[in-house]
Amino acid sequence: MSSDYFIGLMSGTSLDAIDAVLVDFGSDNANIVEILNHPIPNTLRNDLLALCQPGDNEIERMGHADTQLGIVFADAVKQLLEKSNTPVKEIHAIGSHGQTIRHMPDGDNPFTLQIGDANQIAELTGITTVADLRRRDMAAGGQGAPLVSAFHAAMFHSPTQARIILNIGGIANITTLPKDSNFIIAGFDTGPGNGLMDAWVQKHKQQNFDDEGQWASSGKVNQKLLTQLLSNNYFIKAPPKSTGRELFNLNWLEQQLSRVSENISDEDVQATLAEFSVVSISNAIIQHSSEVDEVIVCGGGTRNSFLMKNLSENLKPTEVKTTDDLGLPAEWVEAAAFAWLAKETLAHRPGNLPGVTGARHPAILGGIYPGLKA
Repeated sequence: MSSDYFIGLMSGTSLDAIDAVLVDFGSDNANIVEILNHPIPNTLRNDLLALCQPGDNEIERMGHADTQLGIVFADAVKQLLEKSNTPVKEIHAIGSHGQTIRHMPDGDNPFTLQIGDANQIAELTGITTVADLRRRDMAAGGQGAPLVSAFHAAMFHSPTQARIILNIGGIANITTLPKDSNFIIAGFDTGPGNGLMDAWVQKHKQQNFDDEGQWASSGKVNQKLLTQLLSNNYFIKAPPKSTGRELFNLNWLEQQLSRVSENISDEDVQATLAEFSVVSISNAIIQHSSEVDEVIVCGGGTRNSFLMKNLSENLKPTEVKTTDDLGLPAEWVEAAAFAWLAKETLAHRPGNLPGVTGARHPAILGGIYPGLKA
């Protein structure tokens, strides 16, 4: 069977690295050929994090960061190709998510903004690049997120098992996959995944993430703080809905802490943040899914064994697995999804699911930046 190679690029909410993945779609499934975790220089990472909040001289700072990140994305592609010993000519296209610096899906003029200049990627790699994948859905009245649900449906639907696909990145999202493929597929962002835990451990331990949830497991859940966190109006809002760092960030967390009139140790805050993610995810699954045979988890959250253990306990008797069990490595599903979205765009097929994003109709997503061979 001939190969059908695409590359997916993803830098998540935590901005700890770029996930680059080479995927072969030569069969009905996604076969991951090679993976690469490419670091983001600390100075650029700090600049990107600063752009996620309002500040001075934003346009100029964004322009510089946009160019720099495009160059880093291109470097990741080159290293991935070298690692896999794959010639440029064999790659049909790159699907680049870009780095979200603002996601404002509500209000009179909703918008979302992902940077990482695709012109730089296409020019420096010579490969056609598909980027800016969220805004067409938003133009059609959607939230622009989550976009991975269409990939979940294409890869993980089962005629015998009613599944929830749970992606735990900085923000967590779910996709409901009923056994009957004629039913409308739904999905939405449930709230924080790893993002708040990452921010808290970065502040107090100077670590990008809480390895396997060890720090969280050393603390105790503070019920008063947990209740305060769960009181946010986002959790009672009906889908379709999406969220991000604009709402659930370190400043928001510190505001919630100030409303709890007691001193809470740093490790107890971390334990409570882990429970916050578990409870908000579990509540979303229970409230919005009438039939669930199994929950299939992907994303960086699968590396947090403490989080996964508590999630499994909360969702009993429903079985909790990872996409590893279905043949697709859990940490690389989201990057693979953007490779697939590039494939769909080049084939002039829609990449969104209106039942998930709330768009008025299916839409072909993204802008196409031709490579040097195009």
